[in-house]
Amino acid sequence: MLVDEVVFLLRPRDEGWVIDGTVGMGGHAEAIMSASGDSVRLLGLDADPAALSQARERLVPFGDRVALAHSSFDRLEGAAAAHGISRARAILLDLGVSSWQLEQSGRGFSFQGDEPLDMRLDPTSGDTAAALLNRLPEPELARIIFEYGEEPHSRRIARAIVRRRPLTRTGDLVAAVRGAVPRAAWPRRLHVATRTFQAVRMAVNDEPGALRNALAQAPALLAAGGRLGVISFHSGEDRIVKQTFRALEPAGFAELEPSPRQPSDDEVRANPRARSAKLRVLERLS
Repeated sequence: MLVDEVVFLLRPRDEGWVIDGTVGMGGHAEAIMSASGDSVRLLGLDADPAALSQARERLVPFGDRVALAHSSFDRLEGAAAAHGISRARAILLDLGVSSWQLEQSGRGFSFQGDEPLDMRLDPTSGDTAAALLNRLPEPELARIIFEYGEEPHSRRIARAIVRRRPLTRTGDLVAAVRGAVPRAAWPRRLHVATRTFQAVRMAVNDEPGALRNALAQAPALLAAGGRLGVISFHSGEDRIVKQTFRALEPAGFAELEPSPRQPSDDEVRANPRARSAKLRVLERLS
């Protein structure tokens, strides 16, 4: 999503490196490389090996101009160093999960099916959602659901989760939420479990922590005139990006535009998941 805006604002140049820290299935990377000169190279990172496999197939036409690595974007410096990159012309971070991960990964990101409660972006490491839900005390569950999901019924949902333990499948979590939230309070445009699923996924993958780590590393990797673009889908994540960008202004950086770019009405109609996307771009001035 926001592909045209990403290509326009990150403005690939005639030479140098672009780092796509969340390459996913390769959509942004393909658009960036198609708009770039032959001397532009791209390093694509992703925590999900299955997504990397699909990106590899999609980016075959660009040959050795593209390098891919299994790495979370919070290890940006190490991945860049491993590929001999000291400065990048552009860096992109597209937060959240892809449609493929939601619909076809089988890891329980979505409430639409009945799948194992995994939710790990990298299925090779870390605790699953089931492990987290069955281990954490009720107050901590309530905090996560409120802070990451902005769910007003977080305490009731946390209490229901504890009562239903052990939870093993997405259906268990949906049932807990449905039983906790009064029917009259169900949101009109969202599934009643949307916010809780988002919150659990963010906690499982420590997405706010990973974002902060990446934002601490990315600015130093930018060449003069280089740009860092971040697409966020959660108000808390956008707040982290906005505050970080502002804090960098005295060090010779500037946010490209005062307000984030958002999807057009046409894009939202074609892809309703794009409705909450916000793109902010930081430029290194010197």
